Amino acid sequence: MASLQTPLYSACLDQSARMTEFAGWSMPVQFGGIKQEHQAVRERAGLFDISHMGKFTLTGPGVIAALQRLVPSNLERLAPGLAQYTVLLNPQGGIIDDLIVYLKSPLGAAVETVALIVNAATTDKDKIWLVEHLAGSGIDLVDESRDRALISLQGPAAAALLQPHVALDLSTLGRFAHQDTQVLGQPGWLARTGYTGEDGFEIMVAPAMAEGLWQALTAAGAVPCGLGARDTLRLEAAMALYGQDIDDTTSPLEAGLGWLVHLPEKGDFIGRAVLEAQKADGMQRRLVGLTMAGRHIARHGYPVLYQGDAVGTVTSGTLAPTLNLPIALAYVPPAAAKIGQTLEVEVRGEPRPATVVKRPFYRAS
Repeated sequence: MASLQTPLYSACLDQSARMTEFAGWSMPVQFGGIKQEHQAVRERAGLFDISHMGKFTLTGPGVIAALQRLVPSNLERLAPGLAQYTVLLNPQGGIIDDLIVYLKSPLGAAVETVALIVNAATTDKDKIWLVEHLAGSGIDLVDESRDRALISLQGPAAAALLQPHVALDLSTLGRFAHQDTQVLGQPGWLARTGYTGEDGFEIMVAPAMAEGLWQALTAAGAVPCGLGARDTLRLEAAMALYGQDIDDTTSPLEAGLGWLVHLPEKGDFIGRAVLEAQKADGMQRRLVGLTMAGRHIARHGYPVLYQGDAVGTVTSGTLAPTLNLPIALAYVPPAAAKIGQTLEVEVRGEPRPATVVKRPFYRAS
């Protein structure tokens, strides 16, 4: 079956993108080179086509109350125009997907409106889960995944480059805030969210507008970036990749996402009993950050050794362009998870020294 194409497929080809198949979509993996694109985001601004991501709108009575039963985060903290990063959980406390919940209407309104942005690879799975668990609630789910374009502009210069093209005063939009506005004189929506560890915006527009916005931002100096740089950027910022660092067998507590688990503030939700047990009894494994000695790169799937025994597995690893240092994420037992602990990663059959370090590896100044 042929890959799906985003509204920016032709624009990416025109800019010499090297394409790859990802989650059923034909997506740019790189343009001028991963390191160049990575540094453009860290130093100025990079532009990503993320139109492949899942986009749902939920409307009806009690949308937030219904979602409260599906996630460990207290969504009642939200005010209109704010968003929450969280996870959908299964009964075993495993992560079905990580997503961002955007509240558009007043909490408790007769009809609430909530937008969800989910991972491309899990869009269909998430939709089935949501429809099943919202059945009979009077809540309508609209899947706009193929009907809207989504562009991510990331980097310290993102606001300056975007401001001339939107009606909203971007200085009034805080981190994890979002708002409907005019983009190139047409209706659009933007959020101050991203997946790179930098300031930035995710901009949703009609497909017919996508190429014009892409061209305007690249003309202003934003560097087109592909999935390769998106991966190295998120790993430096220690942001989990679904399907590698987190999945339906890992809990948010094991994955170091305890900050989005709000047990004291919430009633019952799917997976709560498992998370309560992990809080009380401790966990069998934890996701840790590793730096490698020398230039040895720990790749996904490589064994992690502690006191000579294989105790875990690398989930993500790369040579971090900003840090010029091999970094990785891995699950290990609590005894091996202490900051400063020396471990080993088996790289091509040879044990290589690794050190457990505090995450994130990189933090924007």
